[in-house]
Amino acid sequence: MVLKPSSLAPVIGFKVVEILEEAGLPKGVLNFLPCSGGEVGDLLVDHPLVRFVSFTGSREVGVRIHERAAALHKGQKWLKRTVIEMGGKDAIVVDEDADLQAAAQGIVASAFGYQGQKCSACSRAIVVESVYDRVLDLVAAGTKALVVGDVRKQETQMGAVIDDKQLAKVMSYIAAGKREGRLVTGGRRMPGDGYFVEPTVFADVQPKARIAREEIFGPVLAVLKARDYEDAIRLANDSEYGLTGAFYGKERIEQAKREFYAGNLYINRKCTGALVGGHPFGGFDMSGTNAKAGGRDYLRLFLEAKVVSEKV
Repeated sequence: MVLKPSSLAPVIGFKVVEILEEAGLPKGVLNFLPCSGGEVGDLLVDHPLVRFVSFTGSREVGVRIHERAAALHKGQKWLKRTVIEMGGKDAIVVDEDADLQAAAQGIVASAFGYQGQKCSACSRAIVVESVYDRVLDLVAAGTKALVVGDVRKQETQMGAVIDDKQLAKVMSYIAAGKREGRLVTGGRRMPGDGYFVEPTVFADVQPKARIAREEIFGPVLAVLKARDYEDAIRLANDSEYGLTGAFYGKERIEQAKREFYAGNLYINRKCTGALVGGHPFGGFDMSGTNAKAGGRDYLRLFLEAKVVSEKV
């Protein structure tokens, strides 16, 4: 096995290798390759001795891997498998009979935890009209109360985005948001040594706006107003992605379970924080191949089934 971590965060991958070798895994079984995906990505995917590619990352790279893995190369005697986990444009729907305080807390936690740099992050809050203003006020208050800064300090709730390129990307979406919606709070780069962005909320966002459709991977939340429950679910499902989602409400829980299209759906809780071993994780459509990482069935994807029948 070759483990190639993100070139932006290689240390955690190295720690995994250290732990496995300390537990007794023979050296050479797992090979750590910290480098740029642009340097070695195609080589790894195309190599005839590679049987299986498991990838977590951007939609652009995931689609490229999926395409290249389908090609048959000289010396290759198998069809390669892929498990591709890509992005999300995840929504939290708030119905009229929801616990509005809990819904607002779930939205803020899901949108701004890890600076929104999670494929499962809530980047769309879809709220029915009758409770829209109240939920928006609660979300705005919760967002303004977040402590942003050095994550080594216990009181800090949000840190910096990962690098200058991501900072530029997030700020470009904030600029678009100022044209597409109403800025409620945030919207600026913060001073200091690091790539800090204010947690940002835009209200009255239209369903076809860029900030309502494209994955930002940063601390930017688009709030959409729905006429009623049916309209809210329609808006939630109007996406190329289908990774996570959450529904806050009481009377329509069973209906939401059937109608909300997401690989991981949460009821009356935030849409992030899947627990490995407890929440098999993977999404629909352009969120990936829905292989459900973290569940028992996931291990089978790394194996080949062999049946032996013996007559005695």
